[in-house]
Amino acid sequence: MQTLVEGQAIRHDQYGLGVVTESNGERTTIDFDNHGMKKFVTSIWSAELIGEPPTERPTKRRGRRKTAKKA
Repeated sequence: MQTLVEGQAIRHDQYGLGVVTESNGERTTIDFDNHGMKKFVTSIWSAELIGEPPTERPTKRRGRRKTAKKA
């Protein structure tokens, strides 16, 4: 498997749908819809690419904020 473009959608046999957040010659990080962030060794992992890679660099997603309990 080659390095992937940040923002590329993939489908993994075990973890399902996800989006590439980082990829280089050693590691690929995927943010899966139902399993969160997972890191893989780029040279040995496999997944199905879904659609075309994004043409623009994706913006970073903001984390969820916890809501404060009202007294």
